[in-house]
Amino acid sequence: MKIYTVGGAVRDQLLGLPVKDHDHVVVGATPDDMLRRGFRPVGKDFPVFLHPKTQEEYALARTERKTAPGYRGFVFHTAPDVTLEDDLVRRDLTINAIAQAEDGSLTDPFGGIQDIENKVFRHVSDAFGEDPVRILRLARFAARFHTFTVAPATMELMRRMVQDGEVDALVAERVWQEVAKGLMEARPSRMLTVLHECGALARIMGEISISERLLQVVDHAAAQGHDLPVRFAVLMLHMSKDAIEQLSERLRVPNECRELAVMAARELDNINGALALSAEAIVSLCERCDGLRKPQRFVQMLDAIACNVQAQDPAFPQSAWLQAMLAAVRGVDAGALAQACAQEPKRIPELIHAARVEAVTNAISSTELP
Repeated sequence: MKIYTVGGAVRDQLLGLPVKDHDHVVVGATPDDMLRRGFRPVGKDFPVFLHPKTQEEYALARTERKTAPGYRGFVFHTAPDVTLEDDLVRRDLTINAIAQAEDGSLTDPFGGIQDIENKVFRHVSDAFGEDPVRILRLARFAARFHTFTVAPATMELMRRMVQDGEVDALVAERVWQEVAKGLMEARPSRMLTVLHECGALARIMGEISISERLLQVVDHAAAQGHDLPVRFAVLMLHMSKDAIEQLSERLRVPNECRELAVMAARELDNINGALALSAEAIVSLCERCDGLRKPQRFVQMLDAIACNVQAQDPAFPQSAWLQAMLAAVRGVDAGALAQACAQEPKRIPELIHAARVEAVTNAISSTELP
């Protein structure tokens, strides 16, 4: 029985990057061998075990055979006679198909080290074309390792996969999982351009229209370190409510992402013109966006819209201005007003709104315009 570290841990070590997770492949062993050594089985489709002390994953070397469309249509085979090379050949990219033995020696049967040096994403074998998730993974890697390029033969293979309908078999949850990860990388524009170049973007997120401006803005959101809801809102900012809802429903986008995206797209013009809004309009904006109950989401909306401007011009005074106005609105004691008007409950909303308008009016007069 021999144990090797494989995949991202070896790749990142060779790139001089911090290694977060270690995956291992075990050659020449059976499930019973692993159980006797205290490993705990967790795999459903094929034998994967957790180390009794480190809890890291150890998978028995395996081969796979395509049996149906999509990324679930595989049958896996494990046996003691499955070699390390048999296991590595099924992996997606050469840079992920390097194994390190316990003595530190490397096994690199497909030229992954050279591709790391040349900064190239290259598929290991034609098995890449059997799993459409690999298109999404490569695009996500492009967002992380943004100086890497896609080998022409690999791009051509991905285009054929799209044309053959493999991408259409992807389930929504997996698409969103990979897209969300890509949006959180350093250069999400690279994910979008790779998906666009191979034709997959039109199949999975056809509502998005790629432009240099959009790519610049999503990268600015990443550079600012914004969280996923803000980055998604930036991506959706110039789309209609119906398009955002349609895409979000199809990909099962989390509500916090969908709601922020819809709100930011709806209020884009109002936020951009905020310095000229009346006190009445500002209060209505704060109430409409639920800024009193969810001030943090209100700020997220401002952040998303700010990215749209600051990608080219760092000045966006509307953000600080509206946050000051929201503070004035939230400073009104609605409970005290409601109590004072307990005899006329129907008037309570009107009085609270009027008090908020007065508070914003005073804030405008006492706050210097940026």
